[in-house]
Amino acid sequence: MAEKSFKYVILGGGVAAGYAAREFAKQGVKPGELAIISKEAVAPYERPALSKAYLFPESPARLPGFHVCVGSGGERLLPEWYKEKGIELILSTEIVKADLAAKTLSTTSGETFKFHILIIATGSTVIRLTDFGVQGADAKNIFYLREVDDADTLVEAIKAKKNGKVVIVGGGYIGIEIGAVMKMNNCDVSMLCPEDWLMFRLFTRDIAAFYESYYEHKGVKIIKGTVAVGFTADSNGEVKEVRLKDGRVLEADIVVVGVGAKPLTALFKGQVAEEKGGIKTDGFFKTSVPDVYAVGDLSTFPLKMYNELRRVEHVDHARKSAEQAVKAIKASEEGKTIEEYDYLPFFYSREFDLSWQFYGDNVGDTVLFGDNNPASPKPKFGTYWIKNGKIFGAFLEGGSPEENKALAKVARVQPTVESLDLLAKEGLSFATKI
Repeated sequence: MAEKSFKYVILGGGVAAGYAAREFAKQGVKPGELAIISKEAVAPYERPALSKAYLFPESPARLPGFHVCVGSGGERLLPEWYKEKGIELILSTEIVKADLAAKTLSTTSGETFKFHILIIATGSTVIRLTDFGVQGADAKNIFYLREVDDADTLVEAIKAKKNGKVVIVGGGYIGIEIGAVMKMNNCDVSMLCPEDWLMFRLFTRDIAAFYESYYEHKGVKIIKGTVAVGFTADSNGEVKEVRLKDGRVLEADIVVVGVGAKPLTALFKGQVAEEKGGIKTDGFFKTSVPDVYAVGDLSTFPLKMYNELRRVEHVDHARKSAEQAVKAIKASEEGKTIEEYDYLPFFYSREFDLSWQFYGDNVGDTVLFGDNNPASPKPKFGTYWIKNGKIFGAFLEGGSPEENKALAKVARVQPTVESLDLLAKEGLSFATKI
C-alpha cells in the first residue's frame, strides 16, 4: 500500500489542529511539510458552535461560516487556505494503529503515513449510555453531540418532531447549552441533572440557582438528583419514554445526552507516559516520546499557576496549547527557547440572552456580588473564590469585554482580600481597580 511521508503530522482535525496549522503557517512551514489527518470529512471548525448557533431556529450557523479561527476573532481558514499554504488535509481518514517508535500511522486499508514530528490532537469522544449498558440506550432519536454530522442528524430530528418533547440527560455544559437552544426551537424541554444543581463541578449553589430559575421561567423543566436508567422505544424503534431512577417516567420524542467525554488516547497506550486520564506533557506539550507532542483535551500538563498537573477540556486551552506546541517545535529547530506554558483556566458559555465567563480555580470560600435576580431585565452578578486570603477564581454573568478582562486579571494576580464583607460590597469594582 501507499506510504506518504511528512515532516510534521497533526493527528486529529478539531479546533487544536486548525490553530496549530495557523501557527505553523505563521512560523513559515514549507509546502508539503505538514499534513493534518482527520476522520471527519471537513476542515477544522470551531466545535462549540454545534451546541449553540448551529441549532438556532433562525439564521443557524453553517459551514464554512465557523471554520477555525473565527472563534477567537481570527481569519476563517477555508479548505483553500490549507491548499494555498501547501498543507495537506487528509480527511475522512481514520488511523487505527500508531507506532510512535517507528514514527508511522496506519489506516484500516493499510495506508501508512510517516512523520518526523507528531502532534497528537485527537481530543475527546463522548461518553455513551450504551457504555454503561443502560437499557434501551440504543433506541433511535437518542443523540450525542460531538461532530458536525451529529448536529446535522439532530437538526433533522428537530424538524421531524416539531415542537416535540425533548429530554436532556446531563446538567453540565452540553446540558445547559442544548436545553436553551431546544427551548428556542419551541420544544417541550426537560433536563435531567444527577447532582444537586446545574454545572455542579464549576458553579456554586448560588450561581446555579440563578440559571435554574431563569431556565424554569423560560419553560425548561429541571429535574435534579436522579438519572436515566432506561429507555423504551415505539414500534419504529424510536425513543418514546425515559425511565428515571426515582421511578418517574418522562415522555420523549428526542433525547440528547451530555454526560461527559473521555480523551482519545487508546492508540498510544503503553507507548507514552499518561497521567490523570491524559497523555503527560511538559510546559511545551512534549510527551515522554521524542518528537511527539500532545495538545488540547488529552494533554495532562503542568498548570504553572497552581503548581500541579491538570487536564483541561475547553476550547480556549485547545487553541492555546496547539499554538504553544508549534512555537516550541519551531524554537527547538532554531536552537531557541520559549517560555513555558502559563495557562489561566478559562471557561465561558452563552445561553438565551445570558453570557458568563469564569477565570482561575473554583476553590475556597465564595463571595457573591451584584444583581442575580433572574427577573431583572439585564442581570449582572458574579462570584469570587478566596483561598488563603487571596482570590483564586472569578465568575461574572453579563459582563462587558472590559469587565471580563478585569476578572481575568484578578484571577491571574491573586490579590489579597482583607474582608469578605467588604469584597461583597465592592463586587465588580474590586476587579476593575486591580
